[in-house]
Amino acid sequence: MKLLLDTCTFLWIITDAPDLSDRAASLFMDPAHDVFLSSVSVWELSVKYSLGRMPLPDTPERFLPVQREQHGIAALPLEEPAVLHLHKLPSLHRDPFDRMLICQAIEHDCVLLTPDSLITQYPVRTLW
Repeated sequence: MKLLLDTCTFLWIITDAPDLSDRAASLFMDPAHDVFLSSVSVWELSVKYSLGRMPLPDTPERFLPVQREQHGIAALPLEEPAVLHLHKLPSLHRDPFDRMLICQAIEHDCVLLTPDSLITQYPVRTLW
């Protein structure tokens, strides 16, 4: 299975946060699954960092790739087919980062690993 991490899921994995569900942790740890972090999540974290809303122990360009690699998470770039899927989504969720993650999950046939109940209302496979 291909898993695409929601931004909060990535943060909870790298910080070993109790917010991460047992099921999500188990899915992440299963070596049979390919796990991805979208460049959209990196963009979101970088924006929040620059606004002072996401404290990190180092700058995003140093911290995020190191954490992704240390945890065996592959990068998923944002490509045109996913962006072109955006207009097909219903307007249930206003968060543009989440909407793009949904599009990427659909276009790349990934399961979105997320606790966000709004995302589950979209035509995308989710687990938590």
